[in-house]
Amino acid sequence: MRTKIALTIAFLGVFLTVFSQPNPTWEKWNWLIGDWAGEGSGQPGQGGGTFTFKADLDQKILVRKSHSEYPAVGSKPEITHNDLLIVYPDHSGNGSKAIYFDNEGHIINYSITFSDKSIILTSEKVPNVPLFRLTYTLLEDQKVNTKFEISRDGANFNTYLEGNSIKIRNEKP
Repeated sequence: MRTKIALTIAFLGVFLTVFSQPNPTWEKWNWLIGDWAGEGSGQPGQGGGTFTFKADLDQKILVRKSHSEYPAVGSKPEITHNDLLIVYPDHSGNGSKAIYFDNEGHIINYSITFSDKSIILTSEKVPNVPLFRLTYTLLEDQKVNTKFEISRDGANFNTYLEGNSIKIRNEKP
């Protein structure tokens, strides 16, 4: 009986070691990790807000929390938007997938690509649903442009929101 238990524990240990995910590297994200404040404009109007990118779960994921406010204008009421984005590694250990949730009930699955000074999140194709693209572009050492775009046809994107933010605090990944 003890031999069976010992073999089971040994097998489980080997199984978990062999099939566990590699530790993700957040090197491509380092410039975006921290606390940011900014202003922007778009379909909801002129507004401002904050967002943070932080490593969590022993560096296994990145978490972005965002809060923005758009004041009432004319007959349009004030809008408060909160969202959560979780970036997680694919099978190779690269942070190239994300899932988004907001206080309006939206859920978006993203694939992530990188260029020299940009991180581009593009939603997965879902029948009868527009494509979304969220792009962070490093403008200066502590300044970033954020653009959220929508495509109805899957090819031509129109800007829905865009703004610039200044880093107000660095975080270590």
